[in-house]
Amino acid sequence: MGLNIMASKGKTEAVAYLRTSSAANVGADKDSEKRQRQAVEAYARSAGYRVVDTYYDEAVSGADPIETRPGFSALLDRIESNGVRVVLVEDASRFARQLSVQEAGILALNDRGVMVLTASGDNLTETDDPYKVAMRQMAGVFAQLEKARLVHKLKAARDRKRATGEKVEGRKSHAELNPDMVALAKKLHRYPVNSKRRSLREIATELAAQGFVGANGQTYAAMSIKRMIEA
Repeated sequence: MGLNIMASKGKTEAVAYLRTSSAANVGADKDSEKRQRQAVEAYARSAGYRVVDTYYDEAVSGADPIETRPGFSALLDRIESNGVRVVLVEDASRFARQLSVQEAGILALNDRGVMVLTASGDNLTETDDPYKVAMRQMAGVFAQLEKARLVHKLKAARDRKRATGEKVEGRKSHAELNPDMVALAKKLHRYPVNSKRRSLREIATELAAQGFVGANGQTYAAMSIKRMIEA
């Protein structure tokens, strides 16, 4: 059952926030989107929440400032427009593994009267209990440390390959993997409909109608469309 179609009368409405880094197929972030969706869905069912929408920042580094993320910005717009006051995340590291960025995301929601809950039931916006605040910050420190360890490990592996003369390649772009899809995305962006340029989400919907979807079978996120257009 998908996050957006869970329905039950009497349940509190909530929105979900997901984030995968640019290293989504490596280490702890492997299958991250699927894992996050399943964790949030399971918690919502058990805790009496109905997820009415999901906001996803795909291939966004945890170090990227909260205010520059299209998914998080759209989430804030939704909150400010319709009164949803609960956000569900897998854990605090979905905002960021860097503590200062993590706190910025939580505070941005707390300032709007929003409660942020993790899939384990922790209330990240609970500020009355100093022990909870300290535990949240300590968890952020360890997540930041784990991220730094992974980056160092991957860099060391690349350096070893270079030392042996082996070619080291980064993650392939959409233009390399599917040039026809990127060409269509650019065409849809260039040519307006009824004198109005299509939004990134509208382009993603058009691509899906032509059979171009992400590896998970879902419509591409707005950030992915933006990268295609700018390629």
